Amino acid sequence: MRIGVMTGGGDCPGLNAVIRAIVRRTGGMYGGEVVGFRFGWAGLVERNIVPLGIDQVSGILPRGGTILGTSRTNPYKIEGGVKKIHECFKEERLDGLIAVGGEDTLGVAHSLFEEGLPIVGVPKTIDNDIAGTDFTFGFDTAVHIATEAIDRLHTTAESHNRVVVVEVMGRHTGWIAVKAGIAGGADLILIPEVPFTLAEICEVIERRHARGKNFSILVVAEGSEFPKDGHDEGEEAGLVLSRSGTDAFGHVRLGGIGNKLARAIEKRTGYETRVSVLGYVQRGGTPTAFDRVLGTRFGVAAADLVHTGQFGKMVSLQGDRVIPIEMSHGTRSLKRVDNELFDVARTFFG
Repeated sequence: MRIGVMTGGGDCPGLNAVIRAIVRRTGGMYGGEVVGFRFGWAGLVERNIVPLGIDQVSGILPRGGTILGTSRTNPYKIEGGVKKIHECFKEERLDGLIAVGGEDTLGVAHSLFEEGLPIVGVPKTIDNDIAGTDFTFGFDTAVHIATEAIDRLHTTAESHNRVVVVEVMGRHTGWIAVKAGIAGGADLILIPEVPFTLAEICEVIERRHARGKNFSILVVAEGSEFPKDGHDEGEEAGLVLSRSGTDAFGHVRLGGIGNKLARAIEKRTGYETRVSVLGYVQRGGTPTAFDRVLGTRFGVAAADLVHTGQFGKMVSLQGDRVIPIEMSHGTRSLKRVDNELFDVARTFFG
């Protein structure tokens, strides 16, 4: 058995745990061979291949990022890209491919499977927005990092009587914002799933000041829309983009909502307001124990799916069990923050 593995999309803590588990399971239990494709789908298009054995994966469990590298390459946007992938499967004698990535990577994997290629998926994203699985590895690490940052910002906000707006990642869902906001004791959490107004934000801050709390911590997800009633602050409503254009999968580049909110809050309330954009630090560095274990379980389960010929599936965490589900389930829609969790967070606003 000869298995290929690739990692696509953004880097993520726990990716190396998945790669290590695939190699150890395939070689140790099934006597098979694993090869890695560098830089996502580009590795299959360009035949950028590296051998993966015990020596290559030794010591990588605690390392962040991915030893295979990654990219946001979309083979369906490259002339002849899909054909080259089909040729790669044949000429490299692949019995299966394990594609590790988010909704875009899994979407390409599912399309290629429907074209007859033997592919298994492993869901990966710090955003935790892939449907069909309770958690994705990388999310726990991102929440841990964001929570630590909020804890640190509390001390400087209180010392200087400031409002601090903390912008976290998450694209169009607020999982990181809600979980880190609850854990870090944020005074207000703003997410894409729940519309908000500038008046509501300022009311919470002013209510805190009225009872002697002269500082506030606001956590906002990058995909939250700037409210319409912010027009009087001279800011345009809607999604805030870090730059124009889209990536290979048609996604806009989010970023900047924190700065816009900080300016609007200070202008309307008169309270000194600062912003901290956590950015890529949330998905870098050493994975937590939870993400190492989940990545390991996902890697082992994916190798088993290839060995048993269960292609077109992706591994999924449901409760405490890792089970296979149809890969298409992970790409149909985003998994959004549920009302029950946000109601918990809302209890502590103000």
